[in-house]
Amino acid sequence: MENILVAGANGTTGKKIVTLLESSQYFNPIAMVRKENQKEQFEKRAIKTVLADLEEDVSHTVKNIDKIIFAAGSGGKNVIAVDEEGAKKLIDAAKKEKIKKFIMLSSMGVDNPEESENLQAYFQAKQNADAYLRESNLTFSIVRPGALTDELGQGKIELTKELNKSGEISRDDVAQTLVRVLHDSATINETFEIIKGETLIGQAIPN
Repeated sequence: MENILVAGANGTTGKKIVTLLESSQYFNPIAMVRKENQKEQFEKRAIKTVLADLEEDVSHTVKNIDKIIFAAGSGGKNVIAVDEEGAKKLIDAAKKEKIKKFIMLSSMGVDNPEESENLQAYFQAKQNADAYLRESNLTFSIVRPGALTDELGQGKIELTKELNKSGEISRDDVAQTLVRVLHDSATINETFEIIKGETLIGQAIPN
């Protein structure tokens, strides 16, 4: 089984990712959390944790890790330090450890941050982080969902490199997509957008 570091494991989507990995026959989750009191929820389920702050040194988090899902975010409070520079730090650490695949949870709208009134700084930070990953020489996938909802996942999505339309998608289906992309054959060095749709996630992911 491959060890998967989940950055942002305590977040709403991060928790869903960890739970999916917990029941996987292929992957073993390592939950990266920022605070000591966030560890217990995972450790009582026998899920390993690693304590790290994306604004500090993160080099220790990638030891004995095979692949990474970056699902961390500042919630708009510190987009440069966390969403951009924090991502870059983890990418640099991943390069040194020769991590096999780095999966970035991004967002639709990132390519045109100037078009957003409220999220311009966030989109710009994510754009910079995505570009840094593409240029890192790591094997990567960048997943850009539409507006996130807390609806029950349907297991079906619409996926393409550029959807050219807005839409919603449940966090459940985003988490499922990110875990599916972990497989070696799926979406190597690709950036794509997803919203809820009619195609099963396993069929929608490019091989």
